Amino acid sequence: MLIETLEDLEAIYAAPLAPASVVKETDRITPHYRALIEASPFVALATAGPEGLDCGPRGDAGAVVRVADERTLILPDRRGNNRIDSLRNIVRDPRVALLFLIPGSGTTFRVNGRAVVSADPDLLASLAVDGRAPRTAVVVTVERAYFQCARAVVRSGLWDPARHVDPKTLPTPGQILAALTAGEVGGKPYDDEWPARAARSLW
Repeated sequence: MLIETLEDLEAIYAAPLAPASVVKETDRITPHYRALIEASPFVALATAGPEGLDCGPRGDAGAVVRVADERTLILPDRRGNNRIDSLRNIVRDPRVALLFLIPGSGTTFRVNGRAVVSADPDLLASLAVDGRAPRTAVVVTVERAYFQCARAVVRSGLWDPARHVDPKTLPTPGQILAALTAGEVGGKPYDDEWPARAARSLW
């Protein structure tokens, strides 16, 4: 049976919300929420555009996002694959959602808001690493912010080394590319060259 109305959906989840589920939501970054953001080196950025949805990983050596003030977050666009799917979406539809992960912690943190893409030279210079500034930065105006309980991380065993997957059991990027292109792109050379290529292009 498909659920096709809000009334049918809400009938299934009819139990009242616990107070903690409601009061944790704010329209700004509180001091406690700032501590969560500044402990997070990884965030998933979700965007929407005319072609559909996009959700991409962003990571940094320290805090992945800078808290400019209680309503403003700054996410540098570090080097990547140059597809700029998320940035294309933001230029046309400012709605964004962010999900922060903190290594070793079950608590995750969520922000919904609106964003712009900035190429301000002074801002970008302030975000430089090893003398390399990002080409743009995503500036997010916070509309909703709240922490997520640890159930999902606990269920998944995300930080438990005993449940980590051996990378050797997975297809490599080179193998995937080769399969998709009948060997024209990727393959073993792609995988062999990846560590050095990544080291040259992290920032």
